[in-house]
Amino acid sequence: MNEIKRKGARSTKDIPTSILEQLNKGKIETANLVEWLAVNQTKLLENVLKESDRMEYLEPILMDISNLKKQTVNTINEAIGTGILTESILNNDTEILSIISKHKSDLVRCWSAYTIGKKEEFTIEEILEQIQFLSGDKHFGVREISWLAIRSSIIKNLEESLEILLSWTSSEDGNIRRFATESTRPRGVWCEHIEKLKKEPELGLKILNALKSDSSKYVQDSVGNWLNDASKTRPDFVKDLCEKWKTESPTKETLYIIKKALRTIEK
Repeated sequence: MNEIKRKGARSTKDIPTSILEQLNKGKIETANLVEWLAVNQTKLLENVLKESDRMEYLEPILMDISNLKKQTVNTINEAIGTGILTESILNNDTEILSIISKHKSDLVRCWSAYTIGKKEEFTIEEILEQIQFLSGDKHFGVREISWLAIRSSIIKNLEESLEILLSWTSSEDGNIRRFATESTRPRGVWCEHIEKLKKEPELGLKILNALKSDSSKYVQDSVGNWLNDASKTRPDFVKDLCEKWKTESPTKETLYIIKKALRTIEK
């Protein structure tokens, strides 16, 4: 269980052949972003399907990948997750969804996030309920993909999502608390912007207030980044809130968040 503690290679060419082979077979987790980007997901898919005796799913999913306009780690990840969901529906096969959600490989668990995010009949309440265990995953890659996979559903159901995510801010798990802000960042990274929050960041105020003095630096960074995103369209909101927090909550955690929040304004 301690693969994640391995020190990953600093560049793709430095990844030992034996490690890359194990990663592509889904036997170990990636230790850092370099390894995460180096995994051959089609090889990994083939190994997972072979292992679970579902090789007939391979061809249609490979076709989906070949049809992608742009092949990146994230687009391939999404295509595989969506393809597995399609095959599971066509073959009335819920077991494959269970297999990938608990898989040893972090990239396979990432596919699982898309099988939740792309399930059209799910309500936003069901989507968030199902994604929560992945949002608390021990691996950084799974946590990031878990919010990316459902962001479009959050955008379509914004106010309901914010209400549900408010309850996540009281979780004992810092990863789950962080999801409440990271998934709703007005701009975010490599993702669709949330136009409504860019114009009306007040909608996220309950969540921000709940986490303004969070003990986890991981959460603090996310809250600071959320506010920095908002400062690019609503600097007034961010400045006023930071002033209020300085008076109401002058803890070192809040002051750290404020510094991150104001970094664009104070440039």
